[in-house]
Amino acid sequence: MNARNFATAAFTLAAIVSGTAMAQDKTPATKTAVEKCYGVSLAGKNDCKAGAGTTCAGTSVTDYQGNAWKNVPAGTCTSIQTPKGHGSLEAI
Repeated sequence: MNARNFATAAFTLAAIVSGTAMAQDKTPATKTAVEKCYGVSLAGKNDCKAGAGTTCAGTSVTDYQGNAWKNVPAGTCTSIQTPKGHGSLEAI
């Protein structure tokens, strides 16, 4: 009977350790850095700041509005091409 209890405890411990290891694999190691990019969001799809008469996220009224920004991966803003030109790190 003692061997059975030992085997059950060992199996339970192995299952717990395995579950912990699997849970850790699903968490991202690092978050992707982002930057504010002005003039690249579609109407109503901005992350924040859309100028006079608007409050915040989702309030831009035109596509590629120059004073509305969207979070993009760091280092990519100025390479984003829109029908109105490239994205900008400052309000247009």
